[in-house]
Amino acid sequence: MAGTFEYFLEIAATLFYAISGVRLAAVKKFDWFGAYTIGFVTAIGGGTMRDVFLKVHPFWMLDPWYCIATFAGFLLVIAFKKKLVKIEGTFYIFDAIGLALFVDVGIFKSLELGFPMWVAIIMGTITGAMGGVMRDVFINEEPLVFRKEIYATACIGGGIIYWLVGLIGGDVITQLLTCALFIIFIRFYAVKHNLSFPILHDDD
Repeated sequence: MAGTFEYFLEIAATLFYAISGVRLAAVKKFDWFGAYTIGFVTAIGGGTMRDVFLKVHPFWMLDPWYCIATFAGFLLVIAFKKKLVKIEGTFYIFDAIGLALFVDVGIFKSLELGFPMWVAIIMGTITGAMGGVMRDVFINEEPLVFRKEIYATACIGGGIIYWLVGLIGGDVITQLLTCALFIIFIRFYAVKHNLSFPILHDDD
């Protein structure tokens, strides 16, 4: 049951992250091929890096539904361009949901392969954040994870929530849901209230 639920989470995460990538590429006025490429890299980048670290075949090479999900995200942005591109907040919505679901997937897969919780949290953070890093690098933006916004820290916090829910006896699905909801809440709250960590200044 948990494995099936995790699979659907990963498909959904791929879709949401593809939408965030294509939407940002549309803002930058990329052509269709460039926009799809950005969406694809955003959706599979973090999971691919995770799978390389875990020494397993990259997830999107084993099931065509991941590539189908990225293409569906591309088509959705084309079909609903006015709503998805012109409304500023839509980027944060799709990015936050994709981020949260991919953290879930990274933690779950790492634990399934027998790695300890601390490794799973790191792999979850990589799964969630690195696709966004690749997206931002490809479109020549400073990656969100390196700005003052609370981003990767939200992933780590979600991983700790996942671990704590397990410690008190919660089942895997409860762990997945609470972890994802925590990350989404933190991202929305941080963006809405402009919360950030102090900037490291080079003061002489």
